[in-house]
Amino acid sequence: MKPPSRNGSPDDFQTPPEALQPLLPYIDTGWVVWECASGECLLSCELMRLGYEVVSSDTLYSPNQDFLSWQPDKWDCIVTNPPFSLKQQFLERSYSLGKPFALLLPLTTFETGKRQRLFRNNGVEVIFFDRRINFVTPNKVNKSSAWFATAWFTWGLGIGQPLTFVELPR
Repeated sequence: MKPPSRNGSPDDFQTPPEALQPLLPYIDTGWVVWECASGECLLSCELMRLGYEVVSSDTLYSPNQDFLSWQPDKWDCIVTNPPFSLKQQFLERSYSLGKPFALLLPLTTFETGKRQRLFRNNGVEVIFFDRRINFVTPNKVNKSSAWFATAWFTWGLGIGQPLTFVELPR
């Protein structure tokens, strides 16, 4: 079932399925994947096509299944492109749940001390793309122009390439 359009919400950037490719080697095929910001289900449908069991929910489409306060009965990892305006809350909630996750986030996610402390205290592994992702937006029939660089921010997947964050004296 395709959910209704968000009518041009600034958070309406649907992720094309090819963005999953670098992440797939790290997602156990026996896991139930929770796609908790599923939007128009592009990632969920691709994961199911590849044989994964998927639980789809979306904060903006299904208020009763708000990621920030709800979780399904059975799931093993999170794979999602969270709403841009809620990236801090999605990161905090993902860490608090204690299960592996991969969040597709803009590289500007690194820019605040609050998030850097979150990464330093909990760990983070990042998969960088060699080019920008062309997201599907409601105002375009096809894909958008790539407006900003993104990466998979992961925890618990065993990517094996941690980053180091330091604080400079002020």
